Amino acid sequence: MIKVGILIGSKTDLPYTEPTLQILTEMGIEHELNVLSAHRKPQAVAEYSQQAKSKGIEVIIAMAGGAAALPGTVAAWTEIPVIGVPLPTSEVKGIDALYAIVQMPPGIPVGCVGIGEWGARNAAYLAASIVGLQDKGVRDLYESYRKNLREN
Repeated sequence: MIKVGILIGSKTDLPYTEPTLQILTEMGIEHELNVLSAHRKPQAVAEYSQQAKSKGIEVIIAMAGGAAALPGTVAAWTEIPVIGVPLPTSEVKGIDALYAIVQMPPGIPVGCVGIGEWGARNAAYLAASIVGLQDKGVRDLYESYRKNLREN
């Protein structure tokens, strides 16, 4: 069953998903990747967000640059935890996306990680920690990874 949904607004954002996909695969977390723009396909974003829970998705990672509306739009349509990853796709290297993601109104939270590759990696690890609350296999892998970080 798919546990993590990953959304990007454009095919040009695909390279940023590589670290996320790799880590989720290593953690044994089933996931899916979709290209859905909050600006060009708002209805599709709404439908995906509303149907995610029934598909078994427990966390959505939404990556966006520039105005970065995707994470907030997703969070507006679902109660599933949403992790926003600001992408450095603009002239200001993702600062605009960071501000857009962290400035959500009360009641529509989006967890936000760092800009770019580090953020993409941390989004996967945060998703693993959330999925691990219900999945012992994922929890054990994530705890082992963290233990290895402390010891090396």
